[in-house]
Amino acid sequence: MNEIVKTTLIGLFFGTFGTTIGGIIGTKFKHSSNKLLSFVLAFASGLMIAIVCFDLLPEAFNLSTLPTVFLGIILGIILMMICDMLVDKKFNSSKNLKSSKNTLLKTGIVVSIGLALHNFPEGLAIGSGFEASLKLGLSLAIAICLHDIPEGISMAVPMKNGGMKTSKVIFYVILSGVTTGIGALLGALVGRISQSVIAMCLAFAGGAMIYIVSGELIPEANSLYHGRITAMGNIAGLLIGIFAMML
Repeated sequence: MNEIVKTTLIGLFFGTFGTTIGGIIGTKFKHSSNKLLSFVLAFASGLMIAIVCFDLLPEAFNLSTLPTVFLGIILGIILMMICDMLVDKKFNSSKNLKSSKNTLLKTGIVVSIGLALHNFPEGLAIGSGFEASLKLGLSLAIAICLHDIPEGISMAVPMKNGGMKTSKVIFYVILSGVTTGIGALLGALVGRISQSVIAMCLAFAGGAMIYIVSGELIPEANSLYHGRITAMGNIAGLLIGIFAMML
């Protein structure tokens, strides 16, 4: 029982620490120019594409069959579409729907939901990793913590620039990382989780992130600034993401 508690706490700590650091950094972009905001959002989208294409989906395909992975992707996309519509409906009641602040805030909220979903299978990986060996569990936890930093930035920047208070932004950033601890607990409890279940979770998170990139981050980045800086941010995020996946 003590080992399960330790694994859960480690998953919770590493899952929230990286996103919190990123969130704190993101709140410093309060009065940034549209050019910089566009670069940051495009960078985050490139990073997410790298995580999906070179981490989540390859691992899912290694664990299970094509139909299982595709089902997970589709379910992730559908859930994020529903979340997006619900958030959009909430913002439709606002008189300032068309303002850039409201649009940024909506983007931040949708991204936070997607990251919370994405952090759950990461927690599963940590939990099952510790079941295999201490070294594997710790290496996974540290790697996940490091790549959570830019994810925290991508969540905090639109929220802060959308008018949300710093304390509330940090609260939501921390909350999105809690699902890593929940995943770690489940991974430790089940031990040898069915590979199909893990693959489904990874694909589900991948689908959610695909929708966030194509439906929120890239459109918002392009609407903030029309220029090459957006494309450069996307490319930089992709390349750095690929490098991080290789570590």
